[in-house]
Amino acid sequence: MSSSAPPVLPISTTQSAESQPPVATPAFRVFISHLNDSLRNGFSQRRSWSELVDRSAFSKPESFSEAALRVRKNYSYFRVNYLSVIGLILAFSLLSHPFSLLLLLGLLCSWIFLYLFRPADQPLVLFGRTFSDRETLGILIIFSVFVVFLTTVGSLLISALMVGFGLVCAHGAFRVPEDLFLDEQEPAATGFLSFLGGAASNAAAAAAPAVAARV
Repeated sequence: MSSSAPPVLPISTTQSAESQPPVATPAFRVFISHLNDSLRNGFSQRRSWSELVDRSAFSKPESFSEAALRVRKNYSYFRVNYLSVIGLILAFSLLSHPFSLLLLLGLLCSWIFLYLFRPADQPLVLFGRTFSDRETLGILIIFSVFVVFLTTVGSLLISALMVGFGLVCAHGAFRVPEDLFLDEQEPAATGFLSFLGGAASNAAAAAAPAVAARV
């Protein structure tokens, strides 16, 4: 009586693994690195806060033109401090409204990871459906309009910016700039704001290949 061994079924060792696109693309990492360096360089030019709030240097301006001149001179000198104050007011306003903060973060992340820094050769697939670049752009625009104009995010940002600019203008109008070394600091006055232009150019340069490929 002969016993026959059961047939051996072939086992396939091939694994079907779909490579997911990285969350942080190289262009996005370069953009973050440039932005971080620009922020550090900008904050290194910050003036002393004790100099900003020196009570002995405050006086009422005699005319509107004098107040405007003070604002211009003080802004040139305390540029970093003023922008830091406005940023803190924005951050406090958003932190005090967590829902608006989550909506704004969601909007920014959607633009960054779903369009600007998403590789052009990798289509967007959500819920089993593939979206074209035009469909993705249209959805993001509609989402942006909804978040900014149909929720409290837009009014919150505008209110915080108005409060920040009001404080800056009030301080600049009442702070006497005679004790400030404006002649030496005037050429370097654009140092901190350079990170805005640099960050924008870095973002445009990093996102240009992907956006150009979609147009």
